[in-house]
Amino acid sequence: MEEISHQIDDLNSQLQKALKKLNLDQLDQELIQLDQNSQESDFWSNQNEAQSIMKRINEIKNRLKTWRDFQNNLNDLEELAKLKDDSLLDELSRNLAISQKQFDQLSKQLKFDQPYDDHDVIMSIFAGAGGVDAQDWTAMLFRMYTRFFEIKHYQFNIISQTIGDEAGLKSVSIEVQGQQIYGNLRSEDGVHRLVRLSPFNADHLRQTSFAKVEIMPKIRFNDEIDLNDKDLRVDVFRSGGHGGQSVNTTDSAVRITHLPTGITVSMQNERSQLQNKQLALEIIKSRLLKLKIDQHVKDLNQIKGPNISAEWGNQIRNYILHPYKLVKDVRTKYEDNDVEAVLDGHIQAFIDSYLDSYGVK
Repeated sequence: MEEISHQIDDLNSQLQKALKKLNLDQLDQELIQLDQNSQESDFWSNQNEAQSIMKRINEIKNRLKTWRDFQNNLNDLEELAKLKDDSLLDELSRNLAISQKQFDQLSKQLKFDQPYDDHDVIMSIFAGAGGVDAQDWTAMLFRMYTRFFEIKHYQFNIISQTIGDEAGLKSVSIEVQGQQIYGNLRSEDGVHRLVRLSPFNADHLRQTSFAKVEIMPKIRFNDEIDLNDKDLRVDVFRSGGHGGQSVNTTDSAVRITHLPTGITVSMQNERSQLQNKQLALEIIKSRLLKLKIDQHVKDLNQIKGPNISAEWGNQIRNYILHPYKLVKDVRTKYEDNDVEAVLDGHIQAFIDSYLDSYGVK
């Protein structure tokens, strides 16, 4: 019984450290403020922001309930242990094992300590150096990530895509929704390098291809990024389909440029100019928010434009299909020689390795 009591005390000590990092009191205050906002008479005048607030309210409530229920259950175990009744030993041992397993699962949340880890994500993949092979590699990465989303039961939808001239994709943007999405996916941001025998040249020579993956936290509330209209240039043009085929007879496509940084986003997937403008503006804001995070600045006027190109020397992960098979992360050194499984969406081990290396200690 004494050993069980010590184990319960140890688990309680771990729990107190976790609760301190989670700062549940701060979450309580945020919940009170959001609840007050939701009671305003004009709350639903902006439906997108209202839905984001309601989603955040539910997230906070679920997190608070989960941790406080666990704390109450552990307190019950402590009280039973204080009885020093040997007839309860088996029950205590069984419940303690269950509680330890639950805590191990819950404590994974501690890795998501960055300000925007609980945000949804806009993911963009761009073909880099490598010609047609790079465009095919972009399509392979797109499939890898969508398979991962399916495995994790994340919701996703394609915002825009540009088909490659001969094969694959020149670029694709996806919106991804779920719990701690940005926290999970920020490890994937960067250049991904593929080495293989090219299926696109007659001599079947070894080819190195690059694609850039951009992971951006999706803007939840408008005041997270306050854009000045004078910093934006909006151009409209006629949408065009693959191979130059016209898919729209009106000037519904939109290109928005953020003049201080040179960031440009074009959108032509939606039927109306307004819809395309809203989507392009949303991506501009998300991209600027990510730059603020990357460059550790507080004000938009301190942001410098992005400058990482998808080419040799910038890669975060190598995928080798020839002359041997290996996927290796340059940052964490984690590797897996089951390349087919990785390309089929089994990338959680790479994400966990990154979180272990760069998350909360």
